[in-house]
Order: sequence, then structure tokens, then C-alpha cells
Amino acid sequence: MDSVFDELYQKYHHDVFQFLFYMVRNKEHAEDLVQEVYIRVFKSYDRFEGKSSEKTWLFSIAKNVAIDYFRKQKGWKERLFEKFDWSVNQVRDEFPIPEEITVQKEEIKWVYNCLEFCTMDQRAVVILRFIQDLSIAETSQALGWTESKVKTTQHRSLKVLKKQMEMLYEKEGLDSEKVRVER
Repeated sequence: MDSVFDELYQKYHHDVFQFLFYMVRNKEHAEDLVQEVYIRVFKSYDRFEGKSSEKTWLFSIAKNVAIDYFRKQKGWKERLFEKFDWSVNQVRDEFPIPEEITVQKEEIKWVYNCLEFCTMDQRAVVILRFIQDLSIAETSQALGWTESKVKTTQHRSLKVLKKQMEMLYEKEGLDSEKVRVER
């Protein structure tokens, strides 16, 4: 069991931490919650049936740990994503030029600001699908939803993000036809 646990930790602890950090937007709380996730993993690994991937199972546990954390907080629904900082997301291009990095960071900030207009479910889908790069099936397993609900929630969240981005571009005096929010 120890080697399996160590392997799980080594493979996925960064992804689990990143997910929880985006959810609570506090490094210390995220670190504490990661520990809680792995305590639950250690206690329940013998019940893991393998119906999903280990990564999906871990995200499902992390989601539940985050929900438990917010339930203990006053006003947890309102605060769930108010501190979500997209600016720490690393640029994924292998060799972007400085201008591209600047534009990407600015767009990430705008998307982050527009996320406040999404529901908690929509935000969770955005994090899992676009930051953690989970598939529709993996996201549905992690959230305990049907694939249809994930697709619908993703569509609605992208619609909200696009509308808000267009309004932001218009407010900033930029060409809103460049707004493309898609998967």
C-alpha cells in the first residue's frame, strides 16, 4: 500500500494542489486540504473499484474536500471563487514571444474577472476542463455528474464567459470580434 500511495502522491499531488489552490486561492489552506485529500485516499484506497482513473478519483475526493472546507466557512458559496487567480496559470506555449506572453496574461486576467459571473458549478467545470485538462468523461466522474450535464454546464459557462469578455472588450475600447471562448 505504501508504494501505491507514494506513487499516487508523486504523480498527482501537484495537480491536486493546483485544483485546490484555484478553489480556495490560499496556499496554506490548499496545502492543508491536499493533506486531507491524501488522508482520505489512504483510508479509502482499499475501496477504490477502478471504475474511473486514479486521477479522476483523486479529483472527486479533492472536490469533496473543497466543498467540506467551504461549508465550514461563512458565506462559502460567495467566496468559493472570489479569490481564484488565473494570473498564476503558466503559459502553455513552448516558445511564445514576449508580446504573446503579455497578451495571454492580460487575457487570463480578463477571463478570471469574468468568471465571477459564472455559477459555482460552471467554475468547477472550467477549472477541471481547461486548467486541469480533464476530458468530459473524467470531469463527469470527478464531479459525480452525467457527461451530458458536464457538456451543458461547459456550454453555459463558455457562453457567460464570452458575453462578459465581449462587454469587457467593449468597455476597454477593443475589438470584441476577437473574443473566442471555445474548447
